[in-house]
Amino acid sequence: MKSHRFNLLVMLFILTLVLAACSPSSTSTSPRVVDPSRPLSQQVSVSPLHFEESGEAPRYKITADVPTIIGVDDPRVKAFNDLTYADYQLFVGELKGALQGMPAEPVSGGSTLDVRYELVSLPGEIISLKYLIAGYADGEPQPFHNIVTINFNIETGQEVQLDSLFLAGSNYLQTLSAYCATELASRKIGFEAFASGADPSPENYQHWNITADGLVITFDEYQVADYAAGQQAVTVPYSTLKDLIDPQGPLGKYVK
Repeated sequence: MKSHRFNLLVMLFILTLVLAACSPSSTSTSPRVVDPSRPLSQQVSVSPLHFEESGEAPRYKITADVPTIIGVDDPRVKAFNDLTYADYQLFVGELKGALQGMPAEPVSGGSTLDVRYELVSLPGEIISLKYLIAGYADGEPQPFHNIVTINFNIETGQEVQLDSLFLAGSNYLQTLSAYCATELASRKIGFEAFASGADPSPENYQHWNITADGLVITFDEYQVADYAAGQQAVTVPYSTLKDLIDPQGPLGKYVK
């Protein structure tokens, strides 16, 4: 058992070094310097950086498009690239860890991991995106689908936290929960058996995105419905949240 754990730790350490060497922040291209007189959001754009990897014994294949800002020399850009790439590293590390318990000969064709992303925000200071993770662990009865959301203020170089959108002390989770539960209950997804997945807890509302139409909450598979219904997304209009939104925060412009 100790030998197995040691080998796993060594493998994950080597994987981290390999991925770090390929990180967008380690590229040797000649980046351009931004114009300090203009907002950084007007000078950058997000593009997919493609990765592929495969192996045998056990068999696996990884394909990924990692959201990246390329060719710009600015610490805020580096912070964004480091964040999106670190999440990608976690996805790969989880698959690599799972491979340690799989047989060398594939049970049903091998394991797969496919990572894509959706940019859901309008151009502006907040880059809001959703990682779409699909995969299959060899021998399992069905594939899996996960999401990770990122909301990043490119002007400050910091990730935006959900509670920073709202006035201090406001019971925003209760409002989000009430709206989402009502919407989900109207869908033919068997929500009644999974209603606790929409309860007002931070864990239930960790996947969110800022869009022009409202705050989009995405629920994982099995969280508010069975596997066949898939992930569920609910758009909470800003009009529902207007009394809770911090007018000086990232959502302030949507309620003026």
